Amino acid sequence: MTTTLSMLETHPRRADVDRTRLAAAIDSLNACAETCTACADACLSDDQVADLTRCIALNLNCADICLATARMLSRHAGADGAISRTMLEACATACRACAEECAHHVERQQHCRVCAEACYSCERVCRDLMVALR
Repeated sequence: MTTTLSMLETHPRRADVDRTRLAAAIDSLNACAETCTACADACLSDDQVADLTRCIALNLNCADICLATARMLSRHAGADGAISRTMLEACATACRACAEECAHHVERQQHCRVCAEACYSCERVCRDLMVALR
C-alpha cells in the first residue's frame, strides 16, 4: 500500500471514485511532475540549450499542472467533480504536449525518452480517471 493510498483510506469522507484508482492517479501525477522537472534540468545542462527552450517550458508547465492536479485530487472535503474533470483534462493536454515535444529529442536526449513515456502514461491515467469521475 502506498502512502497516498494509506492517506486516502484514513480520510473520513469517501472519494467519488475508487480510492485505489485515485491513489494510483495521484502517484502517477507526482511521478510525472518529478520526471518533467528532472528533464527540464537535464535540458538546461545541455550544450545546445537554446534548441531545447520549448521542451524546457513544456516540461516546467507540465510539472506544475501535474502537481496542482495531484494536490487538488488529494482533497475530498468540498470536492467538485466538474473542477476535477477540468483539471484532469488540462493535465492530460499538458502531458500530451510535453510528451510530443520530448519525442522530438529522443535520439539526442535519453532523458527526453524517459519523460515522453512518463507523460504519455500520465495522460492515459488522467483520461481514465476523468471517465471514472462521470
